[in-house]
Amino acid sequence: MQYAGGAPLPPPREAGQGPAGWAPGARHPGPPPGAHPGPPPPAGPPPHPPQGPPPGPPPIPPASAPPGPPLPPGPPAPAAPPRPDGAGATGHVRLPPGAPVPLPIPAPGTGGTGAATLAVLLIGPAGAGKTTVARHWAGRRRAATAHISLDDVREWVRSGFADPQSGWNDHSEAQYRLARRTCGFAARNFLANGISCILDDAVFPDRPVVGLGGWKRHVGPGLLPVVLLPGLDTVLERNAQRRGNRRLSDEEVATIHGRMAGWYGSGLPIIDNSGYDVETTARVLDDALARAIASPPSW
Repeated sequence: MQYAGGAPLPPPREAGQGPAGWAPGARHPGPPPGAHPGPPPPAGPPPHPPQGPPPGPPPIPPASAPPGPPLPPGPPAPAAPPRPDGAGATGHVRLPPGAPVPLPIPAPGTGGTGAATLAVLLIGPAGAGKTTVARHWAGRRRAATAHISLDDVREWVRSGFADPQSGWNDHSEAQYRLARRTCGFAARNFLANGISCILDDAVFPDRPVVGLGGWKRHVGPGLLPVVLLPGLDTVLERNAQRRGNRRLSDEEVATIHGRMAGWYGSGLPIIDNSGYDVETTARVLDDALARAIASPPSW
């Protein structure tokens, strides 16, 4: 039994050693064997326990080698190779900014437009088949191609949509201009990233500033316009198959068709697809665009 007045406790054990300050196998100090223990110490408050191990000599810093001559500068560390997808640390892919579209470079001997990157504006009255032909042409090309429909973009506005059938006013005009500008931004971004695009819109020849000129400002001088203009009977028949706000009255269709006739003599390619199906019209459109690439129309 260890009494309060006995020897102080040893310092804590360290890894791989016996009790610190004690040799292995050393005996605890105490009376020799066979000796009679002395009387117990008088009762009283125990002495203050030690506050820690006795201070030892200060540690000796390790010897350092004398400084040698400076090393010559080595070659710069190689830069990390760029990631093939162009992604940064956030995982976002950097896209080239959209810019005005220049004229495409023709690829001789390919037949049609081949894999050229194009910006096409398909013009025509309601019921001419612009959207159907544009979607079909875009889906059959060898090059990546997007279809952008102005009417679809205008109808992104749900609450507060200014329907031109309810009357052409400042609100419908503003939404039309906004949709056209949005389509232009989209076309430029697609083309800047190597994706062709075809837009469709009912552009009137008697409004050059807000019509064809507006598209040229928003997309660029490389925009290739083509007019799809079937006969009036064909347009009326196709318009009758429409649903919702895409269907116009016969009077409106006849008025629009008459205004579209002003494209004759404009120098733009004009396709009369009255007797063509969608596949044939798309093929004729591709041939017309190939001629436009080789000899761009002045507009």
